[in-house]
Amino acid sequence: MSETFSGERLPGEGAEFAVDLERHLAAYRFAEARAAGRSVLDAGCGEGYGVARLARVAARVVGVDRPEAIRIAAARHAGPRVEFRPQALDRLDEIEERFDLVVAFQVIEHLVDPAGFLRGLAGRVVPGGELVVTTPNRLMSVSENPYHLREWTAAELHALAAPILPGVALLGVHGSPRVLAYERARGAQVGRVLRLDPLGLRRLLPGFVVRGAFPRLARLVRRRLRAAGAAPPVGPEDFTVRGDALDAALDLLLLARAG
Repeated sequence: MSETFSGERLPGEGAEFAVDLERHLAAYRFAEARAAGRSVLDAGCGEGYGVARLARVAARVVGVDRPEAIRIAAARHAGPRVEFRPQALDRLDEIEERFDLVVAFQVIEHLVDPAGFLRGLAGRVVPGGELVVTTPNRLMSVSENPYHLREWTAAELHALAAPILPGVALLGVHGSPRVLAYERARGAQVGRVLRLDPLGLRRLLPGFVVRGAFPRLARLVRRRLRAAGAAPPVGPEDFTVRGDALDAALDLLLLARAG
């Protein structure tokens, strides 16, 4: 497992989180199909593996995130059409240029002001450009994440986005039957761990204690799944982006075009 895993950012390597990574890459593959020859901003780029993927077809990709993530991204994924910059995601208006395509994957749920973040993203898109945002579907979440301040249902996310992004479309990242079986098994393992705290005392602990324990528990759950043979090999074919059955989507995806 990557030593950079903190529980907040998903690393681009490590067999324990292979299913999670493939799920995350589904959004990048969706964006890659729209990125050819375009300038792209990846807001909340993490360790940069998505930026590297987009740069295979884009004219230029700028990845922004916290300084600690940017240091890792720049060391691992430097390239002629890639730029990484430290940038506070609640101050995207500090970025002067605009882009043909702006993406933000699995970021908005971490932020205190999600509406402000959407406005900041929209302000970085050129007229006629596109914005793509993903976030977990609360109805399909099987575990607590102390780094998530809010998760949404499809209806709640659309209600948040529609006043800011007129004409926004809401899609879902769907998993195959074997991915859904893995998620159910993961939820069962998480339930076994949480039964050790029947009174919910973890909610009384300082935040830094809970956040420190979270990555260790996440690894423990996934190791148990692998040992039980419940962590199947998955690939791009196990994830699709479509507009139906949104309550059963693993992640929700906003797609908007700038006027």
